[in-house]
Amino acid sequence: MRRREFITLLGGAAAAWPVAVRAQQQAMPVIGFLHPTSPDAFPDRLRGFRQGLREMGYVEGENVAIVYRFAENQIDRLPAMADELILRGVSVIAAANSPPALAAKAATTTIPIVFISPEDPVRLGLVASIAKPGGNLSGINLLSGELVAKRLELLRELVPQIVRVAVLVNPANPSTTETALRDVVPAARAMGLQTQTLEASTSREIDAAFATLAREQSCGLFVSNDPFFTTRRVQVAISRRIARSRRAMGRANSRKSEG
Repeated sequence: MRRREFITLLGGAAAAWPVAVRAQQQAMPVIGFLHPTSPDAFPDRLRGFRQGLREMGYVEGENVAIVYRFAENQIDRLPAMADELILRGVSVIAAANSPPALAAKAATTTIPIVFISPEDPVRLGLVASIAKPGGNLSGINLLSGELVAKRLELLRELVPQIVRVAVLVNPANPSTTETALRDVVPAARAMGLQTQTLEASTSREIDAAFATLAREQSCGLFVSNDPFFTTRRVQVAISRRIARSRRAMGRANSRKSEG
């Protein structure tokens, strides 16, 4: 996360509050923090968020309050949580990732929203344009979606023999699933690669997806930009290693049988 830029935008949003709106706020302004996962998923980034605010003169509990809402990977809870923040009278909403930003945008047209998104915010409908966002939203695009083709090229360079790419998506998050498939499938086709879709929205389903992957030959893996997979990054890495080992053992056993 580009913490400094994100915090700078947040501070800018605070400075832009209309005087009449500020007068209606509590003595201590309130920041709403809306996140799609859990507080223990990104402890370093959460610390960075607070530290960035501190560097700009906002100290939690002293001159600013922060109301946190974590969806625990249940994306459908975000709209209700955004409504809760508005009822709490927050002065600005910090939306960590695209789904919270979309939920916050649907909930208010007046409260400033600062977001961070791995996808094109214009295509998502968050802002009118990069140069002139318009409305009450502003944020940072991490350009992860725009780098899909480059990621596939790197995968091809690392594993030249691959003929198929498995795309791991989270069906509980339709927006990231749709974006991943829309970007990866044509990019892979242009490189002469086949694609298959693996779905997982729980830890058990991640294991099942990799069990399927272990049975495939000459297959690479593309993990979609979904917060759930980021929180399960250690499991994904270990499961991928296990899948490779199982596939190697399968090939070895096959050669023994032929011998």
